[in-house]
Amino acid sequence: MKDYLVKATTYNGMVRAYAASSTNTVEEARRRQDTWATASAALGRTITITAMMGAMMKGDDSLTVKIEGGGPVGAIVADGNPEGKVRGYVSNPHVDFDLNAKGKLDVARAVGTEGNLSVVKDLGLKDYFTGQVPIVSGEIGEDFTYYFANSEQIPSAVGAGVLVNPDHTILASGGFIVQVMPGAGEEIITRLEEKIQTFPAISKLIREGNSPEQILERLFGDEEVNVHEHLPITFECKCSKERVQQAIIGLGSEEIQQMIDEDHGAEATCHFCNEVYQFSEQELETLKQSAKA
Repeated sequence: MKDYLVKATTYNGMVRAYAASSTNTVEEARRRQDTWATASAALGRTITITAMMGAMMKGDDSLTVKIEGGGPVGAIVADGNPEGKVRGYVSNPHVDFDLNAKGKLDVARAVGTEGNLSVVKDLGLKDYFTGQVPIVSGEIGEDFTYYFANSEQIPSAVGAGVLVNPDHTILASGGFIVQVMPGAGEEIITRLEEKIQTFPAISKLIREGNSPEQILERLFGDEEVNVHEHLPITFECKCSKERVQQAIIGLGSEEIQQMIDEDHGAEATCHFCNEVYQFSEQELETLKQSAKA
């Protein structure tokens, strides 16, 4: 199944919902980052939720999510946009633990609970919109639920899950976001809470072959689900040799000369995709001239 997400409404438009299947995208991130199982789950949950949040935006808007919980995995960073393109990395990819008391990957232990979740949105305006909340559990889904309620004042339920094979490849990954619109009655909120509390693990549903549409139909039961859009999800990085060249030029001619004298070239690796860009002495000389201009 190709990765994609759906945007939908239910309860006569009083509830907005997103559901995503992201197995291939998370596997691509795992492959590029060489993450171990618990780190893969933490990164995969973050990427999946970021993809759905990106789908909430329009035009050339974009957002960056950063989770810093003080745990051994370090910072988790992900970017998303309205086209379903997403990328992400963890500071320490080689983190894995025994399963937790519930028999699941111990993401909370890897992420930590002493820190913040921040979301920076580039809406094409002069200033960025930044929201930040303390991490409440380190399980990531619960932390985004807290973010929506406190930073964006939207009552929400966020779920994401990742299953990892014994060889560390990704078996299944997916997520959902359910948001209650202004004017929704207490009865709707109560019914949703009851449904979500007893809902199966979404990674298990993805592994069983359920589509994003089927996940929402199962979540909302007898309520009619109106799907408004399908959006493919892909891992795509924005890096390029030209971007790295501009970054080197920005260092200034003196620092570029130091690279030439000491290293006789330069090498840069992208955090997100681990692509390596190499520059010869001659290329650095050209960049140095541009820096002087």
